[in-house]
Amino acid sequence: MSEYRPSRRAILKGAGGLSVAAGLGAGTILATSSSASAADDGHGLHIVQRGETDPRMWFYRFQTAELSYQPAVNVLLPDGYHTSGQTYPVLYLLHGGLQDFITFDRHGVREWTAGKPIVVVMPDGGKAGWYSNPVSTNAGPRNYETFHLNQLLPWIEQNFRVYREPAGRAVSGFSMGGFGALKYAAKYSGHFASVSSHSGPASIRRDLGLVGHWANASSAAVELNGGTVYGVPWDEARVTADNAMQNIERYRGKRIFLVAGTSPGGDPMNYIQETQVLAGHREFRAALHAAGIGHEFREEAGGHVIRPDMFREDINGIVAHLRRAA
Repeated sequence: MSEYRPSRRAILKGAGGLSVAAGLGAGTILATSSSASAADDGHGLHIVQRGETDPRMWFYRFQTAELSYQPAVNVLLPDGYHTSGQTYPVLYLLHGGLQDFITFDRHGVREWTAGKPIVVVMPDGGKAGWYSNPVSTNAGPRNYETFHLNQLLPWIEQNFRVYREPAGRAVSGFSMGGFGALKYAAKYSGHFASVSSHSGPASIRRDLGLVGHWANASSAAVELNGGTVYGVPWDEARVTADNAMQNIERYRGKRIFLVAGTSPGGDPMNYIQETQVLAGHREFRAALHAAGIGHEFREEAGGHVIRPDMFREDINGIVAHLRRAA
């Protein structure tokens, strides 16, 4: 079989969904870092830009030594947050490749969560950062894993009324973000009580390691300027640590929600991506079943796309599973 070498155009298209658009999404209002607000620097994050005037969607941009650019985060607050005095469960919602921290706002996350007592945190994860600290980079630091788990998570808990325990935390995502959610929930098993993957790959090594090679190719093309997430040859320990299929026991006791499309068509890259996702989910589900680990799954018509109805269902399940606001 001849080796497949994707074009740069194909890599850009396939790294996971929508192009990054300019601006900050509906209703987000910017202010300089000198504006009065509740949030402060901490955990290696220095706030350089903020928007805190919208009743629900608050925005921050940071300077951090872990990334060579200034990443941002949207924090979606529940209705009544400012007057309730309650502490809330929190969902970390991770975007796909070639997307950004505004993606879920564009797709309707405010409506998905209206009336729901939960804080939703939507950070930058890079065009093809793969929620990892890469083996190599020619673009400066791109340590998304450290940024998210060691800096942003404790910063959120410092600045917002959210639970600081696994029973109050969930992680979910789309495409590359679904991969990141599965990875974070296993690698940091003591952090999250619920994990969801919407069209995110669950098996790195299947089909001669197609997902791992794709992570390397896409990150080299659009994120790391020729560097790679897993190295060439692979850093096998990193691949194993990131591979949901090789960490089945670390999901025991968690709520697990999986969504995959069954009929990708038209665009060849869409077909390849969702066909691989579906096969990986079925492999992962079989392993969970064999281990006696409960999980929910949905196989839906269509391809590699964000499904608002599935995110609504997921969020309802997350709110029901996590510690209630009080």
